[in-house]
Amino acid sequence: MNLLDIQLQLNPLFPTGNDPNSWWMYLVWILPTFIIMMYFQRIQLWMVSRDVARSVTKLKDMREGARKEVLQYAKTINPNIDQTERVDRFLEYFTIMPVDIDPNGLVRKLQHIMRIRDDRVKAEVRAMAPDMDIVSASKMENILEAATILHLIYKVVRHFYLMGKKTSSMFFIVQLQMIMPILLQEAEALNKAIGTFKAGQPIGDGIGPMIVGKMMLNKEKKTVAKETVVSEDQYGGRTLYLMKAEGPAGSVGEPGTAVEKLIDEMGVKINSVIMIDAALKLEGEKTGELAEGVGAAIGGIGVDRFQIEEVATKHGIPVYAIIVKQSVLDAITVMKKEIAESIEKVTKSVFNVIDERTKEGDSVLIIGVGNTLGVAQ
Repeated sequence: MNLLDIQLQLNPLFPTGNDPNSWWMYLVWILPTFIIMMYFQRIQLWMVSRDVARSVTKLKDMREGARKEVLQYAKTINPNIDQTERVDRFLEYFTIMPVDIDPNGLVRKLQHIMRIRDDRVKAEVRAMAPDMDIVSASKMENILEAATILHLIYKVVRHFYLMGKKTSSMFFIVQLQMIMPILLQEAEALNKAIGTFKAGQPIGDGIGPMIVGKMMLNKEKKTVAKETVVSEDQYGGRTLYLMKAEGPAGSVGEPGTAVEKLIDEMGVKINSVIMIDAALKLEGEKTGELAEGVGAAIGGIGVDRFQIEEVATKHGIPVYAIIVKQSVLDAITVMKKEIAESIEKVTKSVFNVIDERTKEGDSVLIIGVGNTLGVAQ
């Protein structure tokens, strides 16, 4: 086939102006291009909106599923009373953080607000079943917390999705699409966590209390703060003070207040503090890996961390941290084998720090930070 033959075959697709019937071929090529250019943004908005809409539907299903789980658990505790209205009211419960224009005294205000919130949650749960035992009440509190966060995630995502549709704004929709995988991951973790809370099983975040609780076995426990206990032990000529939230109820206690009372009010002279906690791993890191560092290893909004840092700074106490790496899903669902198997390694690291960073006659405070659901002492 020569060049002339090829040209003759392509002529119908690329007609010249000499052909009086060629106008419709121009339409075939130019019209779709023109339509795409004119409506490209709308087409893109429609495609992105469909993707986001599917994610919103998933969040809605998880929200509804969590609500049903709460109602079912409430029914098992007190089958004589319909708790639907109370649960729906609790899902809309919110907390207003204090003004931070003047940061002076902000932490104490936060502590006050969070204590009021905690007391209100406990009162709501207790009202559902006055005869409920402590462990069952803590399960209910954790389930309600997870359901409330799921409800909030769904409402916020739905708001931006509807705003994007209402204003035909790519800005809203595309940004929502970009962060949606992370939001879905967190929502799915919360959804799975509800089953764990109902069963009262230890979660990944409980690795710190589990390690310290093991050290506390067969030792006298004293309550030093709300839902927080401490025991005393001896090791290598050092006095060890072991602290954790009181289990097996699902609680994180008040370790910051407990440290303040132990050192400032009870007059215990502490030479070093070692904190054990779970920490979010980076992608590519293995679940259950350990890392050592310095500083107060504790999450939350910062109240307990501030209290511990204040006391440590005031008395010149070094604070060491040992963390167990895990994902968000690992932290709030049933403790994985890899995390449980880290107990011996973490314990060894704790005693290595004691041997290397303290001397005979010192007093060392070891704090197991985290949720003690299913973890006794």
